[in-house]
Amino acid sequence: MVRITRILAVGMAAAPVLAACATTPAEQPVSVTGSIAYRERIALPPTAQVEITLADVSLMDAPSKTIARQSFTADGRQVPFAFTMTVDQRPLDPRHSYAVSARITDAAGNLMFITDTRNSVAFDGRRTIDMGMLTLVKTN
Repeated sequence: MVRITRILAVGMAAAPVLAACATTPAEQPVSVTGSIAYRERIALPPTAQVEITLADVSLMDAPSKTIARQSFTADGRQVPFAFTMTVDQRPLDPRHSYAVSARITDAAGNLMFITDTRNSVAFDGRRTIDMGMLTLVKTN
């Protein structure tokens, strides 16, 4: 009886370890990293708001669906700004398209800089996806 109890105890202790090994890459979170900057030699006000967004941009005639977002106040810092967003891959549809965009606004919410190109993200099993440097353009 003691031997059966011991075997059951060892089996139950090993179950979480074996379950962790069964995790597929699609179930593990992915880090989307990169940095943003602009070419103009203009200092940001300390109250500037920076926002980086990962969105599902699959539907042509519908608004994009935000998947992850990072936002912060510049607090006197200047570009380039690094970003990291952690994404749960489980709700992502492999048939859909995803892209990262960025914007900088002043304290009143007026747009100052924005990405003007599509920065596609391919969720292809990597644990970290580096977007490199995203360049923003000045708005009028």
